[in-house]
Amino acid sequence: MLVAVIDYQSGNLASAARGLALAATQRGIAADVRITADPELVARAERIVLPGQGAFADCARGLKSVDGLEEALFRRVDEGAPFLGICVGMQLMAERGLEHGVTPGFGWVRGEIARMEVGDNRLPHMGWNELQFEPGAHPLLAGLVPGDHAYFVHSYALSGGRAEEIIATTTYGGEVVAMVASGNRAGTQFHAEKSQQVGLTILGNFLAWTP
Repeated sequence: MLVAVIDYQSGNLASAARGLALAATQRGIAADVRITADPELVARAERIVLPGQGAFADCARGLKSVDGLEEALFRRVDEGAPFLGICVGMQLMAERGLEHGVTPGFGWVRGEIARMEVGDNRLPHMGWNELQFEPGAHPLLAGLVPGDHAYFVHSYALSGGRAEEIIATTTYGGEVVAMVASGNRAGTQFHAEKSQQVGLTILGNFLAWTP
């Protein structure tokens, strides 16, 4: 299985690749995990992972700056290759981002990425927090139980999302979208690659997922 970890100069690429390789080993899945900015390789990938950290606008520009990369990503996902966005990689799935101006997203899930309203809490939302979800809600959550913890670092989050596309939430001064899924496209607001066994379980589920 060829797994493309998209390199657009943003995100914990090496950590994501190591997490995917370890998850594959745990599941007994033969996976060739490659960090790449090569559109031709992306066009052949059987799984695509888009990490991301930093500002929405910067990440969107970084992806567009590599000739042919965004087009190859869209085309391969449209063909049915399972996609996983991590942190800002998940945020790019939304219709638009409001960080550093208005920037169009992929439009794969409804909603926009807006600065979090957290009451008396501080931003960024950083550290371990509980995941809340309905057991059996989605294959990526298999093997997890509500209350399992994942590692978050962000100040912006999905707002105005469609209920059926939100598969897990957390709480930080209010409800925060933690995971989304639509068809063969899914994303985690938290850093799955930094979330220890919970993250490895999700990454393994992604590698085994047949949407």
